Amino acid sequence: MGDIILQTENLSKSFKRQKIVEDLSLTIPRNTVYGLLGPNGAGKSTTLKMITGMLRPNAGKILFNGREWNRNDLQDIGVLIETPPLYENLTARENLKVRTIALGLPQSRIDEVLKIVDLTNTGKKRAGQFSLGMKQRLGIAIALLNYPKLLILDEPTNGLDPIGIQELRKLIRSFPEQGITVILSSHILSEVEQVVDEIGIISDGKLGYQGVAPQGQELESLFMQVVSTNRKVGI
Repeated sequence: MGDIILQTENLSKSFKRQKIVEDLSLTIPRNTVYGLLGPNGAGKSTTLKMITGMLRPNAGKILFNGREWNRNDLQDIGVLIETPPLYENLTARENLKVRTIALGLPQSRIDEVLKIVDLTNTGKKRAGQFSLGMKQRLGIAIALLNYPKLLILDEPTNGLDPIGIQELRKLIRSFPEQGITVILSSHILSEVEQVVDEIGIISDGKLGYQGVAPQGQELESLFMQVVSTNRKVGI
């Protein structure tokens, strides 16, 4: 199956005896866009938080670059989960400068990531005045600062208008050519199918399908089949 950047083996997480993720085994090929699909509450965000060290699994393993994950691997992972972590009273450049200083990165990296996300010409405009799409792109720029090999995006198109979605879709699709693998979580099938190479579909914390993404009605049918099957067995 080619070169693998990340795997989870029987990953599980419970809160107060409620199973949120159960025996989840994902395989993420390098330099691809991998879509982690599932309805709201399926366990997608919990899975991503375990991969990024924000939550500790109750059981299972996470393998990064062929060895067991440890916190040092975070230097190779960029993350945008939920709301972009912005200082709204600062400009895009100032937001990035705060992070480059904290991470000990060269100031030249600021211009590089602003160019990647097409925010070079925002000038003195403060982040609080940005459109939602611009805020999302600035959040991605922050996630790109440390030259990540893996970029994790959790529901990045939520609340965006059609133009913002189109711009973000084009940006995400460009990352594998730059040596960046993307894990993209979403419940919006029509958006995901246009950017992903492979998918994993989870429902009620369990993996129901993993592989090449079918298109259109076939993807919708597969998605509904996975969701209905897991609900039938009362997970």
